[in-house]
Amino acid sequence: MILYEKEITLPKVKNNDNLLDYLSENITERLAFNEMPVRFVITDTDEKDYHCELGILSNIENQQISAQKAIFDFKKRDFENVNRFTAVLLVPTGIGAEIGGHAGDAGPVAKLLASACDTLITHPNVVNASDINELPDNGLYVEGSVITHLLMGMIGLQKVRSNRVLLILDRHEDKFFHEAAINSVSAARATFGLDCPVVIRMEDKILMHSLYANSGRAVGKIDYFERICEVLDQNRSKFDAVALSSVIRVPQIFHTDYYLQDIVNPWGGVEAMLTHAISLLFNVPSAHSPMLESREILDLDYGITDPRKSAEIVSTTFLHCILKGLHRSPKIINSPIFGNNSGIFSVSDISCLIIPDGCVGLPTLAALEQGIPVIAVRENKNRMKNRLEELPFDQGKLFIVENYLEAVGVMNALKSGVKVESVRRPLAHTIISDYRKDQSSYHCDKDQEITYLNDHEQMKNDVAN
Repeated sequence: MILYEKEITLPKVKNNDNLLDYLSENITERLAFNEMPVRFVITDTDEKDYHCELGILSNIENQQISAQKAIFDFKKRDFENVNRFTAVLLVPTGIGAEIGGHAGDAGPVAKLLASACDTLITHPNVVNASDINELPDNGLYVEGSVITHLLMGMIGLQKVRSNRVLLILDRHEDKFFHEAAINSVSAARATFGLDCPVVIRMEDKILMHSLYANSGRAVGKIDYFERICEVLDQNRSKFDAVALSSVIRVPQIFHTDYYLQDIVNPWGGVEAMLTHAISLLFNVPSAHSPMLESREILDLDYGITDPRKSAEIVSTTFLHCILKGLHRSPKIINSPIFGNNSGIFSVSDISCLIIPDGCVGLPTLAALEQGIPVIAVRENKNRMKNRLEELPFDQGKLFIVENYLEAVGVMNALKSGVKVESVRRPLAHTIISDYRKDQSSYHCDKDQEITYLNDHEQMKNDVAN
């Protein structure tokens, strides 16, 4: 099986109406019978078209799996649970986000936003920083495709005390690297009590290649994905979550360009394709850390780097962050009764979604359809070229803010039931509409407001006299 990225252009829908249904129908019909979509994004919306990128798993033998795991499946929520405030924080992988596009540098953002809610649901890209993972105490570490399915109304999430984490890694030509990975597992077992039933070294490896799409987004290609599937099938009873460590093939210049220049992180995109496919097919949490290609790469001297990338400079395996995250990553619940269980998070529990401005993927479209407020942050600049203002959000469901500090204010306003505009000035006049029975329509009497103001001015003059 092969994982790869495909670019698709679709004609723009007038007013962007019924966009999720439109995309689902048109993209599905472009897939071959043995292909399954695993990741989707609109990278650019112009006057005529949606420019889309689609991650595809091809050469699938089990067609039943493909049919059951459609990423566009959607179920609208019937209500919103207001007993607790649960936020979802996303910084999509591979888009060159100013904040969160490097090495766990959105961790402080996660802590800040977590302080404004009961539970923060976020994904590995936000908090993974090689040997560091500062997930907030009230945070849930959830793989990106799983968050998508949660927002689409197709699954629930259940907190766990701990998971059995299976590690699958490459048997490296230089044993130093796979032995370092095993030492990382041992360190996690000794320091925070990780349960790792077995480490499986792959002689027959998957081949991961890092690539860039025309949009500038980091993507990739994965050959021999079936080798991972075989291992997971054979060990299915031994694990609750899957950690992976394997070599991602990139030109050596990518290392220096990333750490010393300002290119999009070349590894994250293909990692996301891998974990999306695993989580979808096997219904378990998963995360990946790259294994270095050689000691020559390990010994490269980058000097003092951008602080956002420093966590990777001081690590050898980049593995501890995913072991810590997967240790308590929530269980995925597919049962149709999950919405009736107070101990399980469903889409009805989601109070808001926070994203970088311009990002239009399935989470954004799901929030639009579910009536979930979306907070878009301008300061988190990225490669996506979409105007969220053009999507048909209901009034009061889209908030475009300058930074994450302002996003916290909006979250608190939503939580307290205060309309955001009411704490800003100037405060608009109240709209007045009259219902005229003979015309069976509402009529807004503009003169009424003017008359009121004139009367008010007259009243002030009378008092003064």
